Amino acid sequence: MVSDHAPVELQALTGLESNLLAHHLDALEEAGLVVRSPSSGDGRRRYVRLVPGALRSLGPVIKLAPTDALFVCSMNSARSQLAAALWREWTGLTAHSAGTHPALRVHPGAVAAAKRAGFDLHATTPRSLDDVAVLPPLVITVCDQAHEELGSERGWRHWSVPDPVARGTNGAFDATTAELRQRIQAFTGATADQRGEQ
Repeated sequence: MVSDHAPVELQALTGLESNLLAHHLDALEEAGLVVRSPSSGDGRRRYVRLVPGALRSLGPVIKLAPTDALFVCSMNSARSQLAAALWREWTGLTAHSAGTHPALRVHPGAVAAAKRAGFDLHATTPRSLDDVAVLPPLVITVCDQAHEELGSERGWRHWSVPDPVARGTNGAFDATTAELRQRIQAFTGATADQRGEQ
């Protein structure tokens, strides 16, 4: 519910054989409960994600209390910057971002998308994950490349969010902002009236 996984990661978590796991994933996808998307890092890999709201009719939804967070992507120029700003806005808590190979500046498309969404990224600069001295309780990779480079054994969460820089359009950056906002809302289980009160 709170992290995307490659089938090989799900196999390690569940202990299922690959053919049985594939059967169950096919059934879940056919039922509209999960979606699978290709990795933007390793094109041979796919990520499985629970469809937002898919389990609502099955009973109470797990809600996680928000905490301070760190968002990681490869260049720290778009997705992780947007995610950290949205997390701060939505939860009222501290959030930072970092990259495995940080760019020289935040991408202008991300700065413009943030402005259209009502927050400011002008003063932010990319930084290296190596420069983060103390990790917060919650670390989320928002980039398949960073997730694959760092490995899944750290216990961090992963959101497989397409890179808007690759398309470079206003629509791509706005779609990324909207997806990150939706993921944060689903992760915290908060509504617009409850945000910042968790």
